[in-house]
Amino acid sequence: MLHEVSCDWAGRPLSLETGRMARQAESAVLASYGDTVVLVAATITPEPQDLPFLPLRVDFEEKMYAIGDIPGGFFKREGRPGDAAILTCRRTDRPIRTLLPDGLRNDVQVIAMPLSADNHNSIDVVTMIGASAALHLSSLPFAGPFGVAQVGIDDGEFAINPSFEQLEAGDLTLLMSATADGIVMAEVEAKEIPDETLGDAFAMAEEACQPVVELIEELRNKAGKPKVDYPLWEPRPEIVDFVEGEYADDLGNAFQIVDKLERQQQVSVLKDEISQRLAEDYENPKEDINAAVNQITKRLLKDTVLNKKRRLDGRGFSEVRPLSSEVGLAPRAHGSGLFTRGETQVLTVATLGAVRDQQLVRSLEEEEYHRFMHHYNFPPFSVGEVRPLRGPARREIGHGALAQKALECMIPPEDECPYTIRLVSEVLESNGSSSMAAVCGSTLALMDAGIQIKAPVAGIAVGLVYEDEDNYALLTDIQGLEDHVGAMDLKVAGSRAGVTALQLDMKVPGLSADILAEGLAQAREARLHILDAMAEAIAYPRHEMSPYAPRMFAVQIKPDQIGMVIGPGGKNIRGMEDKYEVDIDIEDDGTVFVFGEDAEKTEQARDDIKEMTREIEVGEVITGKVVSTTTFGAFVQVAPGRDGLVHISELAHEHVAKTEDVVKVSDEVKVKVIGIDDEGKVRLSRKALLDAPPGGTHSDSRRGNDRSGGRGRSYDRPKK
Repeated sequence: MLHEVSCDWAGRPLSLETGRMARQAESAVLASYGDTVVLVAATITPEPQDLPFLPLRVDFEEKMYAIGDIPGGFFKREGRPGDAAILTCRRTDRPIRTLLPDGLRNDVQVIAMPLSADNHNSIDVVTMIGASAALHLSSLPFAGPFGVAQVGIDDGEFAINPSFEQLEAGDLTLLMSATADGIVMAEVEAKEIPDETLGDAFAMAEEACQPVVELIEELRNKAGKPKVDYPLWEPRPEIVDFVEGEYADDLGNAFQIVDKLERQQQVSVLKDEISQRLAEDYENPKEDINAAVNQITKRLLKDTVLNKKRRLDGRGFSEVRPLSSEVGLAPRAHGSGLFTRGETQVLTVATLGAVRDQQLVRSLEEEEYHRFMHHYNFPPFSVGEVRPLRGPARREIGHGALAQKALECMIPPEDECPYTIRLVSEVLESNGSSSMAAVCGSTLALMDAGIQIKAPVAGIAVGLVYEDEDNYALLTDIQGLEDHVGAMDLKVAGSRAGVTALQLDMKVPGLSADILAEGLAQAREARLHILDAMAEAIAYPRHEMSPYAPRMFAVQIKPDQIGMVIGPGGKNIRGMEDKYEVDIDIEDDGTVFVFGEDAEKTEQARDDIKEMTREIEVGEVITGKVVSTTTFGAFVQVAPGRDGLVHISELAHEHVAKTEDVVKVSDEVKVKVIGIDDEGKVRLSRKALLDAPPGGTHSDSRRGNDRSGGRGRSYDRPKK
């Protein structure tokens, strides 16, 4: 049976429908907002799996028919999801995972299929709302629903669910998921938004989520399935009691060890000992032991932080671990920066390329070239592990995108810095917030490369130990253990002036905006401290680039001069590229980029283009080389790639029977510009610069009807 609910939300109709499509799924919802429509289906296996984690998978595939387009390539069908689709999966997955019980072992899959996408309503927002509704309608033990909203700034005021154009023109893009109990997930991309302003935006976004929560509840009241009592895995009580009774003190002492590897080794020894003692009486006790150890860890963390008012490693709540920064570690690279914070270390390397190195990004919401890229790698040795190297997983893509958002607004505009910039962050050690360390390493690498960024950017993570609204503590610079058993992971990146990127994930059903505002203030304090430490290595971008970095110059010409620079069949542009060993790219607006490894040759190519396209004026005297001769005159190069005609009658005062009697190919000759027609063709005269013989000449007496083009006629250079 078809059921539908709808409401007016931020001035547009939001509709949720179930019962018409995908009826064999556990639940399916068709979510529509304006002309953006997404079908989301949720399914669950009837039997639990033998796995030590919640087997949840969220999939989103960009169906190009949603924008009326046919995929490129040989196969003409969608292939591996692009980065934009993977980021949509992550945004949808994170609030869902928070609201499903950890002990659920049945396979859960959420598949989102975009059917239509307009240029006004975010496909991410509609997908996430559809996923929340589908899970709430299902029989799953889902502690939702959550609503989703975007907040931007339009004409200085906050705007709910702004258009893409408004987001692009504004200084803020905030995406939030929130339940009736509070915030569960948030992402921010901003242009140095003050922390206090961002706190206000969070409060508005949380309020904007509530109509969506109410609409999903209305649909569940009409079409929701009864909730099923799915078996939830729990550790065997007798094993938990054994670990608690026999090893709580030993584990507590182990968790006080500051060094990560030493601590992990000691905990591993204790787990092996527990496993050996239980092996005879219990089958496969490993997962039960891990669960018991996690319980002890959480209890120990809460007791140490909330009651003893200190952290497991002895730091204060707002204390950042020791910092160090270095630059120039890779001498042949164009820029490099090494950032270390405690046991987290990231090396970022910057590479500068030409315009043609830009990345074409094609998704349902955009098709454009990106000139700034950040890639994040997490090799297994960074956490002391051994595993095969594969392509980047969703986590790596997500962390890379977060750091890219943090820095993008600081990259100088293309007319000031025409380079394509690629940053690669290699995580060398990891014990807490390597993505924020990648932001710091990237800032160092950019300044080392001589990129004149607007301001340095740093990042930090803030965690939360939470009992209730009256008993909690915010922890700056969380390490892995605090992240693992804590209630929040708040990553904030920005400059001294404000926030440029943020990512929030909750491990409890909701967070109040007041606690989040406290976290932002604590993150700002740490961010300023880190920026001070980074400035000791390099305070400002280098004035000179690495000698191994390529050189690039931008020249602005008139669009109607593009053909002149390219030349017939590409002759001019290819000639300059070969002569000066450069790459030349021309934009439709007349911007010409000259890119080369040799600075001197690159400058010469730039100067040639300037000379070729400069305005030649009537009366100007030019010394040029004769490039060809004809029966009616000679063509002289007046600028690189640009010729003018000296008509045979303008070669000399006396009558000239044959052009070659006066000038030959490769001769240098001084000429005067005597005319330029509407098409830009230049008429020259050699005669005008010569002294006239006494009494005149025969050709002078016929000036009224000579063949000099005196009536405005001009001649094209003959084809070879």
